[in-house]
Amino acid sequence: MSAASVERPHDERPLIAEANRLMERVPGYRVEIIGGQLLVTPPPDGPHARALTKLMRPFIAAGLDDGETEVLQGIGLWLPTDIEDYAVPDLSLVDADFDDHLVENNSYEPVCFRLVLEVTSSNWKNDLKTKVAAYAEAGVPVYVVVDRRHRRLHVLTDPVGNDYATHRFHSPGQQVTLPDSIGAKVTLDVTEILRAGQPRTDD
Repeated sequence: MSAASVERPHDERPLIAEANRLMERVPGYRVEIIGGQLLVTPPPDGPHARALTKLMRPFIAAGLDDGETEVLQGIGLWLPTDIEDYAVPDLSLVDADFDDHLVENNSYEPVCFRLVLEVTSSNWKNDLKTKVAAYAEAGVPVYVVVDRRHRRLHVLTDPVGNDYATHRFHSPGQQVTLPDSIGAKVTLDVTEILRAGQPRTDD
């Protein structure tokens, strides 16, 4: 039975009700609830969107968007950290039956997520701290962060409690092959991804 069958009215979910009001008032902003706290993120800039497009390509080329899994932007991940908690990763690799795992507020049970990915923006500390704990507690097997501020790519695996047992940093010039657990071989070019995430300037 899906958790959707026990959805409670929003008047019993005051933070979710407020999150929905915020989304109506500030369209394009991402509203999440993590650790019982509302997080509001401004719309992404062009380089952020460009980096996501570059990132989707190797997953799709590996056949991960046509069969047992799908590559999706901006779907919610229901979190076990508090009764109203959910996050909205920039990019997710989910099982193809993810629709069967809808909880509420366009968010899905963690069991269908094989990987989540964030591209940092002005609130980069959330991606590197708050969401590390949240995604680990949810048991998401692989968490990738494109750290535009510090110009590196993080790959976190092996969730244990509220942290990941393995946290590797990768710098420009490196190729990163993601764990086989995602379902296919995917290699990311750190230089290409970080370049895509930076504003283009005339040299």
